[in-house]
Order: sequence, then structure tokens, then C-alpha cells
Amino acid sequence: MQCGTIFNVQRFSVRDGPGLRTTVFFKGCPLNCLWCHNPEGMNGNSDLAFRKERCLVCGLCKGACPSMPQDSFPLLPGGAGCSVCGSCTQNCPTEARVLFGRVVSSEELMASILRDRIFFDQSGGGVTFSGGEPTFQPVFLEKILTECCKEGISTAIDTCGYADKAVLLGLAQKADLVLFDVKGFDSARHCSNTGVDATSILENLDALVQAHHSIWLRVPVVPGYTDDAGEMESLASRYALSESIKRVALLPYHPLGAAKLDMLGNARKMPDIATPSQSTLETLAGVWRRRGFDVHIGGMP
Repeated sequence: MQCGTIFNVQRFSVRDGPGLRTTVFFKGCPLNCLWCHNPEGMNGNSDLAFRKERCLVCGLCKGACPSMPQDSFPLLPGGAGCSVCGSCTQNCPTEARVLFGRVVSSEELMASILRDRIFFDQSGGGVTFSGGEPTFQPVFLEKILTECCKEGISTAIDTCGYADKAVLLGLAQKADLVLFDVKGFDSARHCSNTGVDATSILENLDALVQAHHSIWLRVPVVPGYTDDAGEMESLASRYALSESIKRVALLPYHPLGAAKLDMLGNARKMPDIATPSQSTLETLAGVWRRRGFDVHIGGMP
């Protein structure tokens, strides 16, 4: 039995691979994307979030907290005295306090996945491991992939591609589908946007298209950051002859991550920006379509 840390299990997802899917979100990510829509998954440990607008100042959290000083209420998550144990979330009637991250065993997670088997069978779906970054916990991910294979459950890995090449390829070979998030081509710009260079990510993708039979690329479109047609052309050209890449999805930016940063008490990483226009999305989609790719805008129905 292996144990890992997850922060959400989303059922009946239709945008993380074919059919109805259960998406398991792993904690921890080596990237630090400015626009991240799941910032609660970046840290490998648990995070305690506080939705101030929901707080009734009822004091029930204070009674549950083993470390809250009597003269300090409400205790802000992560502040002095907070051990991020999550006790306060259990008493909060409005879910103003939320704990992101819990340790689960492989047996516990498999039991949860198996409850949805009937939906997988009827829809051609399965389970997708996302995050955060699932390869950040390679031993736990390999265990769950192996168990799903034994049960005949289709699996997908949603990865940013920033991992040891051998580890990534080994995990990918145990999955039926790889969703590969591509966040740019130019290394300097990629580093500015995500905190890491693009070189090893693209090299991993190069290796993956040679080793795996089914890859779906997912490209976030963030105005002013990842919407450069020239970069998109470079990416499309690099992988135009790959028979392994079955789909490309352009994912328009949305501001959900900014609200989550507020909940976590973290500073926003970039100014408020609008979602990309439909004309921009169609222009970028055309770059890929001209290279023969099956392109979807806004997810993968």
C-alpha cells in the first residue's frame, strides 16, 4: 500500500479525456505559472483557505482549533499559531474555511475510483490524474495506475511535462492517454511565465511522441502571455508530423485562480485581464488546423 496527497476528486468530468471521468487532483507542482487556475495544488503540503465573505464570526472554529489563542479570533490560515491541521474546517457551518490537501492510501483512492466504474463502462470514460502535477508523486501515481490496469479501468495522466524523462516515460507507458500541457515555445518567455525553462519540457514531449500512442496537447491561451501566434506556429510546426498527437485543445484563460489566491491569502501574480476573444482563439486554432491537427476550443468534449 502506498500513500499520497490529493486535494480534490472530481466526478463526472467531461473535459479531462474521453467519456465521463473521475479526475484526481494531486498536490504539488514544480511550475509556478502566473495564471494557475489551481494554486491550491502548487504546494506539496496541505493548505488552509479562508473565504472571508462566508464567515459568520460564530466562533465555532475557535472551539475546534487546538492552537488558536483565546485573544485571537478569527485566526487567519497560515498565520502565527496556525498548524494547518484543518480542525477548524470541521465545525464551520458555511465552509468559510477549507482544507486543501489530505493524505490517502492507494486502497482508499481505488475504492473511491471503483464507485464510478459503471459510468466509465457506459461512456467510454475512465480516471484522469491531474493536479498540481501527478508526476510530482511518481511512486503513488505508479501504484494507482497499476491498480487501475488490473481493474480494467482506462487511465489518463495530465502533466506539465517538467519531470525526469525516464520517470515521465515510465509512468506514461502505464496510462492509456497523456494530456500534455504546453505553455510556450520560447524558453525565456516560458521561464518568465512559469518559473522554468521550456527546453526540457519540449524534449520530454519529443520523447513522448516517439514512445506513446495517444497524446492530447492542451495549450492555455492567456492574453499577453501565451497568445503569440508566432510561438503557436513554432509549436505546431515542431509536432506536425507526429501521429501520436490525436488532439489539441486551446484553453481560454479564466480568472478562477485569482479568487483562489485570495482565499489562500497569497498575492495575485498578474493584473486582471480579460478572457481571450473568440476571434483570437479561432486565429490560433487555425495555426494548428493548417498543420492537420484536430483542434478543440475550450476543452475536450
